[in-house]
Parts: sequence; C-alpha cells; structure tokens
Amino acid sequence: MTARELVVLGTGSQVPSRDRAQNGHLLRWDEEGILFDPGEGTQRQMTFAGVSVRAVTRMCLTHFHGDHCLGVPGIVQRMSLDGLASAIAHYPATGARYFDRLRHASVFHATTELTEHPVERDGRIASGPFGELRARRLDHPVEAFGYQLVEPDRAHLVPDLLERHGVRGPDVGRLRRTGTIDVGGRTVTVNEVSVTRPGQRFGFVMDTRLCENAFALAEDADLLTIESTFLSSEADLARRYGHLTAAEAGRVAAESRVRTLVLTHFSQRYTEPSHTEPTRFHDEAAEVFGGDIVVARDVSRIPVPRRVRPE
Repeated sequence: MTARELVVLGTGSQVPSRDRAQNGHLLRWDEEGILFDPGEGTQRQMTFAGVSVRAVTRMCLTHFHGDHCLGVPGIVQRMSLDGLASAIAHYPATGARYFDRLRHASVFHATTELTEHPVERDGRIASGPFGELRARRLDHPVEAFGYQLVEPDRAHLVPDLLERHGVRGPDVGRLRRTGTIDVGGRTVTVNEVSVTRPGQRFGFVMDTRLCENAFALAEDADLLTIESTFLSSEADLARRYGHLTAAEAGRVAAESRVRTLVLTHFSQRYTEPSHTEPTRFHDEAAEVFGGDIVVARDVSRIPVPRRVRPE
C-alpha cells in the first residue's frame, strides 16, 4: 500500500519561472494516484520528483486555462508509452472540446484506455475503495470545479473490548466480516467492541474567488491544497481575475476546520529565489489560521497527516 502524500509538481500560475513550473499536483492515496491540473511541463516535473506516470489512475482538471491543462498531451502520450492499461479523466463538461484537442494533440500510438467522465454538476463523481470523489463549482471567469476526496468512517476494533467480550482468534475476522458473532450463546456486535475511526479528507481548491463551495470543499480536510495566487496588497487584482489571496486561503482553512493547509499557485509577480515572498504568504495565512501551513515548493512531498486516533 502506498503512503498517502501530495507530490507537488508545480506551484506557479500563468507564467512559469526559473523556480516554479506551472501548476501540477499528484495525490497518492493508497492505490489511487490522482493528478490534478497538469500544466505545461508536468511530465518532466514528475521525472524530477521521482514518480512514474504509471502511478496515475485519474486526472482531474479544474478548468481549461492553459496553466492547468497544457501538460495533458504529454501525460496522455506517456501513459501509452509506459504501458499504463487504463485511467480516468474528469474535467468540466463545458470544456469537452478542449480536452479532445489536448488528448489528440499529436500523432502517437494510443494503447491506454482513457475513460472520460466530464463533470456537469456538484456532487459525487466517483467512488471506490478510496472513498468518494466529489466536485463543486467554483467562482472563476470560466467554468471551474474543485475536488474533494472523502474516506468513510470505519469501525476500529479495540483489543481490550474484544477480550472483555470473549472474541478471540479467527472469530475476530468473522466479526469484522459479518458484523455479529455468537460467543457462548450471546450475540456480540461490532459496535460493542469498536470505536469509530474518522475517515480522512482531502480538498483541492484552485482558481476561484471566495465562495460557499470553496468552504464546502475544504470542510474537515486533513490536507487542503488551495491557490493563494496573490498577497493581500493585490486583493483587488485577485477579485478581478477570480483568485484568492493568502489571507483568504487561510480564512477558508480556519472556518472549515482544516488540519494542514498547503498554499500553492503563486503569481509570477512574486519572485524567488528570495525567501521573503514565501514567508509573507505563510504569515498572511497564519494571521487567520492556526493550524499547520506549508508554502508549497516544486517537486516537494507533503504527507497527509495521520488519522486522528479514536479515543
């Protein structure tokens, strides 16, 4: 089983710089690998990050501005080159013509079965052993959706409770599978010997003004990846172009009870390699959010925080 982590491939926005490639984030979640918004150069960034295109099970595009989708042709072609059997693509349904052009941008021998699941409305768009993948419409000049992965709560068997009720050996597995078991003429249920272990949540909020759905996507997230294109000094620009400031990203995290906040998608107006700007983004978010804050850097890895242990 693969550890749960976010592999940051690119943290830039419209124009890449020496230090930041265009947007791209790969969520590794057990056997699932969800590639969000592969901008130009994502295939190369994956090489730098040490992750294979074969790890990708799904692509999720928030919208069809170039810095969020121009890496699609390379990723799609690399899937076939590397022998990936199948993958799924989610994207706003209104941009289907753009995805078709990106998918067939040049001549290549296509062998990967790439199934398209366009997103038309808010709600669940996929489910499986990983839980549910949900989408919600955001507030951007073009149609855009954010994504949320929700793992269901599960019963966690407690050894002391199992012993107290006389459930031992193979009976433990049978109880887990069936939900009830007979022990000495008495029925023991899973609820009697377990506590609820909360499922984990991940939110991905890109290119948007503040809106209700940004908060909904971030709700109770163990890890929230969210754009912070501007600092508060450019708040007017942020609203005009449909983006968030670092302070607004912090507000979303604070009001949505996020555990770890990942700031990304920085405007090219903020220069590196100086360490001044990352500190400013962190500090603005920290004024309103008291949890862990990561100012994302290209080809870095951010672990999903461990589950909260049941009491």
